[in-house]
Amino acid sequence: MPNHKSCEKRLRQEVKRSARNHYVIMTIKTLSKRIHSDMPVEEKEKLLSEVYAKLDKAAKNHVIHKRTASRRKARLAAYFNKEKAEK
Repeated sequence: MPNHKSCEKRLRQEVKRSARNHYVIMTIKTLSKRIHSDMPVEEKEKLLSEVYAKLDKAAKNHVIHKRTASRRKARLAAYFNKEKAEK
């Protein structure tokens, strides 16, 4: 338990931010899993652009590191291109 008023406020802010960050990370994770599921390539392409936007926004807001976002985008693109070539 914090001893100072400023520490109490800091704790409230941390709880709020961590909840928001957790939501963003879990949304990205869920969308990424959906890309790996069995669905038509056209739907995957729409979903891929949505995941790209979420990753870019998360990196911009420092939820994840910008290189982490870049790496995940590259891996999703490689997977998508492989899937597209097979069909």
